[in-house]
Amino acid sequence: MSAESLRVSRLEPYLNRAEPAPTLLKMLVGVQLAGMRDDAGLAQDQAARALGFSPAKLSRIEAGKGRRPPTESDVRALLTLYEADHHEASVLLRLLRQAGEPGWWQRYDKRLMPEWFDRLVGLQEAATAIRTFEIQYVPGLLQTPAYTRAVVERGLPTAPTREVERRVELRTRRTELLRRPDAPQVWAILDESVLLRVLGSPEVMREQLLHLAELARLPHVTVQIVPLDVTHASAPAIPVTYLRFGGADLPDVVYLEQIRSATFLEDRDETEEYRVALDRLADAALQPRESLALLTETAERRYG
Repeated sequence: MSAESLRVSRLEPYLNRAEPAPTLLKMLVGVQLAGMRDDAGLAQDQAARALGFSPAKLSRIEAGKGRRPPTESDVRALLTLYEADHHEASVLLRLLRQAGEPGWWQRYDKRLMPEWFDRLVGLQEAATAIRTFEIQYVPGLLQTPAYTRAVVERGLPTAPTREVERRVELRTRRTELLRRPDAPQVWAILDESVLLRVLGSPEVMREQLLHLAELARLPHVTVQIVPLDVTHASAPAIPVTYLRFGGADLPDVVYLEQIRSATFLEDRDETEEYRVALDRLADAALQPRESLALLTETAERRYG
């Protein structure tokens, strides 16, 4: 099978997705264009120069970054430069058009959905596996609405009620991902302090921990707790989200959140370091069955 036929065979399944997946499709288009450029024997700066693009512009296209997909005229120009096979080009252009269909989260105000957060939600919607480590809060995908409200009110104490409710609505909508037929595998590792830090009220915490326990019983969700008395665990100093995607040579992505921005890592050497770190944390944490027992015990004894 030729490189062109192999790429097309990997792309065609994405044409029939039931839900819009603009972030995934932008990444797919970028990865395929980068592969075509390599096959054409062109460096990124050579291809950019040939079309009058800036190197930064072509880099963004190949990385699938930006709130909007690249324009069809830019992609057509690249396909012509790379002498793309007609069928492969037509499939890629169909994917590009689908990438322009907004995801449900992109209908929210940009104040709630800055570009870096838009990308995170889009990546989570498209991921086949999500691994996360948290040292302060329950991961967003696993939160109850009441717990989310407490988190928002703590982080934004002066926010108007309407904004708080919209943020709660947005995060609650994100949790529906776990109930989809094609839900990703989710593996969450939490420091035990997350269970002990009271947000909202004891009642809110009890509901949240029992909700975590319920989710942990799902076949595609794993929850592990790192006990406070474990001293040999080498944990990152900040929360980490590690995302993996199925097929089409898409890179793994590591998401590191700051107060008002975020960093996305895609370099294989960098993402591998975080994968290894998460593996080590999982080894140091309680096993899933023990973690489930700790969740229910803490909910009943501390917050019952």
